[in-house]
Amino acid sequence: MENCIFCKIIAGEIPSQRFYEDDEIIVIKDIEPKAKLHYLCIPKQHFALLSEMNGEQAEIVKRLFEKVGKIAPQLGLGEGYRVIINQGENGGQTVRHLHVHLLGGEKLGDF
Repeated sequence: MENCIFCKIIAGEIPSQRFYEDDEIIVIKDIEPKAKLHYLCIPKQHFALLSEMNGEQAEIVKRLFEKVGKIAPQLGLGEGYRVIINQGENGGQTVRHLHVHLLGGEKLGDF
C-alpha cells in the first residue's frame, strides 16, 4: 500500500529501530509510547483488519503471537506485558495496517 507508513517502514523507506525481524514480521518501538516500554509487532503483509485476514495471514498472526512469547524477555517484558490490537476507527486504529501493541516495563493499571 503506497501511503501506508508501516509498509514504508517495512520497505526501509522510513528508518526505524528494529528489535526483531524475520520474513513475516518486524518489531519496532512505538513513537508515541503509552507505557515505559511500548513495541509494535507488524506483519510484513499488508491487511488492516482481523476480519480481512485470509488463511495465510491468519497463520502469520499466529506465528507473530508465538514469536512474541519467545522474545518478550529480550524486550524487557519478562515481568509481564499487555497485548492490544486496535480495530477500526472506533477501536482506536490510527494506521490501517494490522499491528499488535506490546506494553510493559512497569506495572500497568487496570484496563
